[in-house]
Amino acid sequence: MDPTSNPAVLQSSSRVSAEPEEILSGLKRTMSKMTKRSKSVKSEKETSSQPEMELRELGSDIPRQQSDHGENGEEEAAVSIDPEDNFPEGGLRAWLVVVAACGLLYPSFGFMVSIGTLQDYWARNQLSAYSARDVGWIPSVFVYLSLGLGIGVGPLFDRYGPRWLSLVGSVGYLLFTFLLAECKLYWQIMLCCGILGGITGALLTTTALAAVAHWFKARRGLAHGISMIGSAGGGLTIPLILRSTLPKYGYAWSIRILGFIFLGCFIVGNILIKARIPPSAANKKKAIISLSIFGDLGFSLFTISVFGFEVVLFGALGILPTYATLSTNYPPNTGFYLIAILNGVSCFGRILPGYVADKIGRFNTLLIMIVFTLFFMLVLWLPFGHKSLPALYCFAAFFGFGTGSWMALTPVCIGQLCRAEEFGRYYGSMYFIASLATLICIPISGELVEVVGPQAMVGFFCVVLSLSLISFVFSRWAILGRRWVVKEKV
Repeated sequence: MDPTSNPAVLQSSSRVSAEPEEILSGLKRTMSKMTKRSKSVKSEKETSSQPEMELRELGSDIPRQQSDHGENGEEEAAVSIDPEDNFPEGGLRAWLVVVAACGLLYPSFGFMVSIGTLQDYWARNQLSAYSARDVGWIPSVFVYLSLGLGIGVGPLFDRYGPRWLSLVGSVGYLLFTFLLAECKLYWQIMLCCGILGGITGALLTTTALAAVAHWFKARRGLAHGISMIGSAGGGLTIPLILRSTLPKYGYAWSIRILGFIFLGCFIVGNILIKARIPPSAANKKKAIISLSIFGDLGFSLFTISVFGFEVVLFGALGILPTYATLSTNYPPNTGFYLIAILNGVSCFGRILPGYVADKIGRFNTLLIMIVFTLFFMLVLWLPFGHKSLPALYCFAAFFGFGTGSWMALTPVCIGQLCRAEEFGRYYGSMYFIASLATLICIPISGELVEVVGPQAMVGFFCVVLSLSLISFVFSRWAILGRRWVVKEKV
């Protein structure tokens, strides 16, 4: 048969006459395709099983959804589960983390909010040759570093968890406490309390609050409020301890007694602290300091509000004992009792508004508490604080309740603007800006009390809080999509 008249014969003859090398190469290509297909099938199986393994590791108790597609439906449901949507909201392990946070916040935040008693003692004893403004720089640096260095500690927490951060912070804080007992000169107290205490305090406060945020979401307001009892408890008991021990045992042993109390708190905190969400690969790749998050208008305006909170809160805490000593004829122990009352009542301010915030919205509750605090500053502290001791004690109680809610609700509101695995970064970045207020508010308060009088100082605080209130209202507006909505849970 003529091959040209029948193409099929031509193709057949071509295949028969093909070189052995061409046949071998064709077999190789076929085997290669089969191998790739086999690897692809294996890869798909491994990929589909990986979310199930991660789900079991997270200890999730969410039932897997069933579908008409059998195993494929279960795999898709497993892939869709996100740790951000699966918070325990309670249980033994979660509440033990809250206890750990209390243990870490008692020495750190507790000492921070009661340092006004030591500031007044230093001004009347070791540092009597210095002005109230100069002495005020010591607690200012301490509080500034404790809050501001969260910009580095927060991302480190997101990357590596709380264990080593809390341990290093605890050891350093104990070192600062026992060294402070030996300090007699201005530069010694500044280096020990201001620098070392501030750095190690940042490790403790940021780590404790970030760990609680891993375990609660719907009940985060209540959980953070309970954990902040450690701070309020420190603010209540530390002034009373110093009030009893300073006349009896002297300065050095009074500070050492605090150190031994702090040691017990650190042991409990370090044993019980634990993160729930493992560090993600994305967080490990992010820069330690990331100011790009301030591109969010709501977050930026909220940061401005918190800046004003810090001016009022730590300005008042730092200056109240000196205010009572320098500007009035009140008894010399008035400062101790003012700080104790303020921090004692703040225990209720941390728990009750936190519980309400979970019901009506965190930003809504914080807005109410800002107005509440400003009202009592205007009607009690401004007109009567410098001439009526009962009025001053009443103001300290109301002010403690209001500012206690600020300290408890601010971290909760931050957590509402980000994922739990990014809480450390957002919290640290906000307080890096807001804590600048603490660097200047106490010296400014001391200067105002000495130069222009107590009423002018209180008026300054009222103006600052009013501006913070305006900024906070606009922050809520931005978070609601730039809408003026009153009845909205946010």
